[in-house]
Amino acid sequence: MRIGELAEATGVSARSLRYYEEHGLIRSTRTSRGWRVFDESMVDRVVMIQHLFAAGLSSLTINELLPCLEVPTEQRNGVMEELLTQQVERLEARRRELDRELDTLHALRQEVALPDRQPG
Repeated sequence: MRIGELAEATGVSARSLRYYEEHGLIRSTRTSRGWRVFDESMVDRVVMIQHLFAAGLSSLTINELLPCLEVPTEQRNGVMEELLTQQVERLEARRRELDRELDTLHALRQEVALPDRQPG
């Protein structure tokens, strides 16, 4: 499957696919003319990569997770679960920080609001 076909099958731009390949997230072979050829399995892999990006993971973290996903469940060693747990903890800490910032902004808004324009 060529890059345009993979892009169409996954809804991901060819530019993004080249980025994924550059960072080792997906693999291709090259024809004698230099065209990229992707295996059908890359469709599911690209979809998974999209989900992991949507969850806020970096390409570096995704690159660590992908080999874990290729191993049958019974052979997994807990690395993926640990990485995912770390990411959940990172995002929860970020959410707490955002909540603190919002609380501060709401309090400041209350302090500076004109008497007849109290925010609701």
